[in-house]
Amino acid sequence: MKKLKGLLLLSLASYSLQAQSFIPAYQTRANQVTQTNITNLLQDFANLGVKTTGSTANTNTLNWLKAKYQTFGYDASQISEDIFTYGSTTSKNLVITKTGTVYPNIYVIICGHYDTITGPGVSDNGSGTSILLEAARILKDVPTEYSVKFIHFSGEEQGLVGSTHYVNNVVFSNNVRQLNLKVVFNIDQVGGKITNPSNTIVCESDQSSAGGTANNAPSLAMTQQLANCTTLYSPLQTTMSNAYASDYVPFEAKGDIITGFYETPVSGNQHTANDTFANIDPTYVFNVGKAAVGALQHFAVASSVLGTKESDSNKLESIKIYPNPAKDVLNVEIPSNIRNFSVEINDMSGKLISAFENERKINVSKLSKGVYMCTVKSDGEAITKKVIIDK
Repeated sequence: MKKLKGLLLLSLASYSLQAQSFIPAYQTRANQVTQTNITNLLQDFANLGVKTTGSTANTNTLNWLKAKYQTFGYDASQISEDIFTYGSTTSKNLVITKTGTVYPNIYVIICGHYDTITGPGVSDNGSGTSILLEAARILKDVPTEYSVKFIHFSGEEQGLVGSTHYVNNVVFSNNVRQLNLKVVFNIDQVGGKITNPSNTIVCESDQSSAGGTANNAPSLAMTQQLANCTTLYSPLQTTMSNAYASDYVPFEAKGDIITGFYETPVSGNQHTANDTFANIDPTYVFNVGKAAVGALQHFAVASSVLGTKESDSNKLESIKIYPNPAKDVLNVEIPSNIRNFSVEINDMSGKLISAFENERKINVSKLSKGVYMCTVKSDGEAITKKVIIDK
């Protein structure tokens, strides 16, 4: 995401919110976002390096994304590439389409960019990328009334090049609209900051005159719905703000309705070599993921009845590991129905430091000051959380 422009944070209480009903099936699916999956995706994204548009790392990331969708069960007819040029280089947007049952020709777009500038860009925008992947995995076989497009844009950091190309050549062709859009839901830089944990997410709406003002009120209404879904299906609180220079802007300029998520407080690591896995808050990304899955179901009108293959969340997700930061002892609070479990402490490179069986008080007094990953495993399931050791 670009440097923020004209940021205006407004209390959600300033708006008259229309009540939305809580749908248990939506919560069940939101709970299927797992901390382990989010953490693994963020680490994988980090390991792919600096993903400058048109670079080998950028192409490798595109191929990694495609492989993920194939693993989820999306077939070749659902996966497409939108090729564009930037200067002397070529890059691609990745588009995955899930067809709606009632309105197959009206689309909900959920999007985020995967290119970076200086560093690996784990917050900007590995965080949004990871959430899109989790949402697509969970909703793969869930009927939705509206069609959904999961779009991973490249070229965002060079001035919204990829998303502008997509709008001008796919959504429109020769200035004639080809795709009817219900809403564009953009997720950019929601990694948080490990040294300053947050329980609030910014919900963004169109408050500009770009492309006219007719889409401003519908955007605000849609963003109110996004905020409602956030508080319904995640533990996060919400703050309202204007939209910035991210991939929803080309859609906004053509009159489409936009909304989006952005972190608060801003980490300040974006566009630097410090935008690494070690500096983000994976728990924050996990909670934003739950909010996003809840909101996406609402926007696309997902089935309110659970399918026979749908299950509830990983039973380990309720585990608490504290204090964090810790000094000498790390407590692992395990649900009473879990009798056998293991705990592993790894450094940020993945090296195993220590392992324990069925221990709820972990001695960390000999660990050096720094950030570690604590993984709890039981009956084939696992949960990983980042912990800070502070002497």
